[in-house]
Amino acid sequence: MKFGIDRLLADPALRAPLVGKRVALLAHPASVTANLTHSIDALMACDGIKVSAAFGPQHGLRGDLQDNMMESPDFTDPTYGIPVFSLYGEVRRPTGQSMGTFDTILIDLQDVGCRIYTFVTTLLYVLEAAAAHGKAVWVLDRPNPAGRPVEGLTLLPGWESFVGAGPMPMRHGLTLGELGHWFVDHFKLDVDYRVIAMEGWAPDAGPGFGWPPERVWINPSPNAANVNMARAYAGTVMLEGTNLSEGRGTTRPLELFGAPDIDARAVIAEMRRIAPNWLIGCTLRDIWFEPTFHKHAKTLCNGVFIHAEGPSYDHNAFRPWRLQALGFKAIRALYPDYDLWRDFPYEYVFDKLAIDVINAGPGLRAWVDDANAAPGDLDALTLPDEAAWVDARRAHLLY
Repeated sequence: MKFGIDRLLADPALRAPLVGKRVALLAHPASVTANLTHSIDALMACDGIKVSAAFGPQHGLRGDLQDNMMESPDFTDPTYGIPVFSLYGEVRRPTGQSMGTFDTILIDLQDVGCRIYTFVTTLLYVLEAAAAHGKAVWVLDRPNPAGRPVEGLTLLPGWESFVGAGPMPMRHGLTLGELGHWFVDHFKLDVDYRVIAMEGWAPDAGPGFGWPPERVWINPSPNAANVNMARAYAGTVMLEGTNLSEGRGTTRPLELFGAPDIDARAVIAEMRRIAPNWLIGCTLRDIWFEPTFHKHAKTLCNGVFIHAEGPSYDHNAFRPWRLQALGFKAIRALYPDYDLWRDFPYEYVFDKLAIDVINAGPGLRAWVDDANAAPGDLDALTLPDEAAWVDARRAHLLY
């Protein structure tokens, strides 16, 4: 199969509208061709394309900043001498100055298929700025490694943030190119938008189920280490709003959860008791780990590792958002007074709990904290949202 960048480089007819134009690139470390050449190097060497500027999303063009809310500066590329503008530094939205450096911007970002992953919001902000400044936006499409399944509550009105660009569920099941089409339609943007589609992407086919196994995985952000993380992320990202470790400071972040003061085997047993059908499609394994930094640094933790891989993996049955919600529910049942919810500014939202910002509403937290709430109560909230999104996105599917 071919990703969007590879098709653009291979086909002069696709590149023809760029001839004579100033071209910018929005990219990160995973923006590479099939032979692992970074897209900026490949485009610089490509006849007919004049790269005039580059942009970096959260964690930067170079992917050098690990944690959330760590800002990247603007800089001049030392190899090509072009300006590199940060969209996670002094600004989140492109400025008039940066928009003046190009005619068409190519967006070549590897996403992981989750609303909260900030590249989704950056795409919307670039589309809005392009509409305001009369610029063209091209997405060089890449796979959604989490595939087509949809899960989670839809963002509520008034809960928009940098981790909540629009009314979609946590796990959206679209590629970035498809999401761009939905943004243009939903927000009625008057913008010159096109997608250089992939060739041969089969999101429902195993063993990759979204990620083609023949392609090398490169971290799109520092803690997105593999496909297992991408599959689990729609659930494990909620750990950022808790006092449980999500594994930052270990070699497998966002594939596990734990703390010094929980019994992981008891948690898994309680999860099975409460909602065994929410654990289908993966394997849970109790582990010990000691983060070198971040939450519970230098402290031995007992935890649960989520294996969305191997013989037990069932792509259509695996529900990471419900699984992680169930983990919270089990901890709340075993330890009623556990200090679960982390109270700190999350992605520059200061007046709401982080777990609610992550879920774009208080519904998930309220369900966890209500001792009388059953799995069916969360399903009653969530299933209509999921069905509505499956219907809303249908017109924008390219594959």
